[in-house]
Amino acid sequence: MKRLLQWVIRAFMAFDWPLLLILMLMAMLGMTIMHSAVGGTDWRFAEQSRNFLLAFIVMWMVALIPPPQLMRLSPYVYVVGVLLLVAVEFFGETSKGATRWLNMGFGRIQPSEISKIAVPMLLAWYFHRHQGKIGLLDFLVAAVLLLVPFVFIVRQPDLGTALLVFMAGFCVIYFGGLSFKLLVPVAVVAVMAVGAVTYYENQICQPDVDWVVLHDYQKHRVCTLLNPSSDPLGKGFHTIQSMIAIGSGGVYGKGYMQGTQSHLDFIPERTTDFVFAVFAEEFGLYGGVSLLILYTLLIVRGLVIAVRAHTQFGRLLAGAMAMMFFVYVFVNIGMVTGILPVVGVPLPFMSYGGTALITQGVACGMLMSISRYRPVRR
Repeated sequence: MKRLLQWVIRAFMAFDWPLLLILMLMAMLGMTIMHSAVGGTDWRFAEQSRNFLLAFIVMWMVALIPPPQLMRLSPYVYVVGVLLLVAVEFFGETSKGATRWLNMGFGRIQPSEISKIAVPMLLAWYFHRHQGKIGLLDFLVAAVLLLVPFVFIVRQPDLGTALLVFMAGFCVIYFGGLSFKLLVPVAVVAVMAVGAVTYYENQICQPDVDWVVLHDYQKHRVCTLLNPSSDPLGKGFHTIQSMIAIGSGGVYGKGYMQGTQSHLDFIPERTTDFVFAVFAEEFGLYGGVSLLILYTLLIVRGLVIAVRAHTQFGRLLAGAMAMMFFVYVFVNIGMVTGILPVVGVPLPFMSYGGTALITQGVACGMLMSISRYRPVRR
């Protein structure tokens, strides 16, 4: 009985309460807007409720695992993730023109979601093992470890998930000691590339121009971003309708369940990638800013946990998880508001989807594990 009581107390204390409070508020908002988007009797509402419950259980289980055990598991999780990506390459199921799913017999999984966690875990483990003696070779090895799953995911193709995996891994490399001076030339080249694409839009967006490094649908998304009105009823439909929804919400919003763009089916993916358009239309500028503040609190809490972590592994992993949420929010809201191309990145704890929600639950569980961990002093 005493052992059971101790286990219950330990399980109860596994939570990081400030983080848990933020997540509970976000879950309530997520289910509220899902109810508006699909209705309380729609199967997706019940399914999302189940997804939240499963994500909470997964988060709690991960929070009970001490960071030293997470560190020992890191290489194995990475290897399993890469092997599953290889299996997708040969045996994956194709849906909507992309081969991203793997049928396991009992259900389908999306192995690229595992890489969002596996890549930063392995890189944090690698830099922890080489702490104090990190050189150029270590950064090259880390780059290779990052690029292996990144290339497999790009080939599916799934540019949104590939971007999240790359940024999560890159944050670990940067926090691990990569000099900021090395990033300046990359930033300059990126700015010049964006400027060139914008300036030569009319020439490079012609149908007979092949971009070589991008698929045709990815090229169309970039060109649609530059000029959505070029195909308002086709490729530009999502972006235009989401911008109309956000703008029509005004300062105060139209009211809960009163959004016309969503309820009249003008927003095709209103439960997944474009759920923020539904939220902004119904709750307006004030609601959108409040949601951004909530996300800011989530990211800041993750960074605080990273700063207070007792090990290099914990600091790097917590920092990567916090920045991964930042990339989630920045890319999703950027594409919904028309400042970034549509890449299929869900809005954390708001968009419908089980796999992504469980991945976010694992990330939050790791943050809680790192937050509560206290090394035994000998």
